[in-house]
Amino acid sequence: QVRLEESGGGSVQAGGSLRLSCSAAGVTRRNYYMGWFRQAPGQVREGVACIDVDGTTRYLDSVKGRFTISKDNADNTLYLEMNSLKPEDTAMYYCALGYGVAAACYTGNFNYWGQGTQVTVSS
Repeated sequence: QVRLEESGGGSVQAGGSLRLSCSAAGVTRRNYYMGWFRQAPGQVREGVACIDVDGTTRYLDSVKGRFTISKDNADNTLYLEMNSLKPEDTAMYYCALGYGVAAACYTGNFNYWGQGTQVTVSS
């Protein structure tokens, strides 16, 4: 069974930076894609950034140029570098994984989820 564990969340002021990490265990197939999603209170969960097997990345328009997703294939760790953070980035951030080569950054395409890590950005 795939297990995902996020870390790196916290509270920062607007303009600050955070780096989220997600360690994946129990991955049994070679081809899998991963992503970061977020959900603010009362809002739907949305895809922030996703990465395919071949390294292709996709970003939510509002985070382009500020966030960078990357993956270390050697130890199955996913990262999200977040710079120039804004109060509207405040949310619970979730790591997710799906088996396959590629998929749109949409919740329905991911089968496995972490518990989430809170990111709070104050103005």
